[in-house]
Amino acid sequence: MQTRAAEVSQTDVAILGAGPAGLTAAYTLLKRAPGKLRVTVLEADPVYVGGIARTVNYKGFRFDIGGHRFFSKSQEIEELWTELLPEDMLVRPRRSRIYYRGKFFSYPLRPLEAFWKLGAVESFLCLASYVRARLAPVPDPRSFEDWVSNQFGRRLYSIFFKSYTEKVWGMSCKEISADWAAQRIKGLSLSSALRNALLPAKGDAAIKTLIHSFRYPRRGPGMMWEACAARIRERGGEVRLGERVTGCVWDEARCAWLVTTRTADGEERRTQARHVISSIPLRQLARGLTPPLSESALAAADALRYRDFLIVALILKDTRRLPDNWLYIHDAGVRVGRVQNFKAWSPEMVPDDSYCCYGMEYFCFEGDGLWSSADEQLVALATKELALIGLADEGEVLDARVVRQRKAYPVYTDDYAEQVEVLRAELESRFPTLHVAGRNGMHKYNNQDHAMMTGLLCAENILAGARVHDVWRVNQDAEYHEEGRAGSESASGSGLRLTPTRVKSSDLG
Repeated sequence: MQTRAAEVSQTDVAILGAGPAGLTAAYTLLKRAPGKLRVTVLEADPVYVGGIARTVNYKGFRFDIGGHRFFSKSQEIEELWTELLPEDMLVRPRRSRIYYRGKFFSYPLRPLEAFWKLGAVESFLCLASYVRARLAPVPDPRSFEDWVSNQFGRRLYSIFFKSYTEKVWGMSCKEISADWAAQRIKGLSLSSALRNALLPAKGDAAIKTLIHSFRYPRRGPGMMWEACAARIRERGGEVRLGERVTGCVWDEARCAWLVTTRTADGEERRTQARHVISSIPLRQLARGLTPPLSESALAAADALRYRDFLIVALILKDTRRLPDNWLYIHDAGVRVGRVQNFKAWSPEMVPDDSYCCYGMEYFCFEGDGLWSSADEQLVALATKELALIGLADEGEVLDARVVRQRKAYPVYTDDYAEQVEVLRAELESRFPTLHVAGRNGMHKYNNQDHAMMTGLLCAENILAGARVHDVWRVNQDAEYHEEGRAGSESASGSGLRLTPTRVKSSDLG
């Protein structure tokens, strides 16, 4: 298809990607400097804003891509959500369970319930395994398997942690670093779970894993970002959909960027800007820069990898009234990793209360057998597994839609932090008006509120005319380490979230 060149449009800030980070940055710039800045957001998706936090609409059924709870320790982010959707935020009870061997177990775990459902013999073996782990724990645990086994016993680890974790990350739990387990299951052990069941903690004393409610837009997270995009346009900004970024050229003499994008019909568009905020994948950005990065930086970019996933949304009559927001599937007999019950997130996610919609989530790598399967095959697989789990009979499924999500999670090799640091150092030293934000923009596994805070701080840096904030110091709770926005320091001191890294061979002796 022949490319048609277009005239160069002018803006002050070009923002690559209309996810939570990019849209928060755009809105902050326009709100705090009204009439002073031209802001343009460039988004590859031709229909939706929100990135991974978008809401897909299919015949009135709305699908949340992965499940997005609106809960943050940052009051600034909570207030921004309220500002954008003042009358549309619901307070929803959190209910999730684990499916294992035909039974459903509450999550976070309720030990007394779990032992009752496991039966007397299995419960005795689990308790014996736990006692053994407390009396003779694995010394200096290096792997996820060893760390969780020390906290719960090896038998409960095998039942409630192993299968799901390996489905999500495509790695054996023996290969995942213990550091990640310590972060993700922060403060939780069998003894703490028992204490919480008998004497529930309140306020700041509550374990983060045990949060019981959250806010949620009545028509899904995409409603938040559609409202944000509308506010941006009302304030004179542009949000241009269906434009995929193909390159960013830096003119040092003029201190200006030329961003090229391409539409689905092959039209090339060029946008000149003084600043660029990028939330597109860090690897893609690095490869699209002119003048090119050094060979070492390009090698670091090429080493970055991503975990993808897909959702098969199944529509059926709601005869069983499942109360859960989502289910974790800890059963190696099925490939599905998690089941979203969109109606339990908000009743308005379905157009008719007599129907329900289940999102069957499959974690994979782009190009593997699961990802490359035809939609019909995926629907058949999801329908069969929904029946195996016991949520419906195969004949009850009336309609379905497959949604693929590229680059849902950055993958963390044992040296990913070093690779990211190489890129960060070179980008900051060579391109003073280039800013990165968001999950993929920074190759940091984080939540929606965290991504928003990075976008907000990028905007504040631009307004200040200097890097007054180190965006990389935003931690996993969307807190920023300075007076007025202080949070507990992350283990590394850099704001990098502890993530599922592979155990290094040197750690294994």
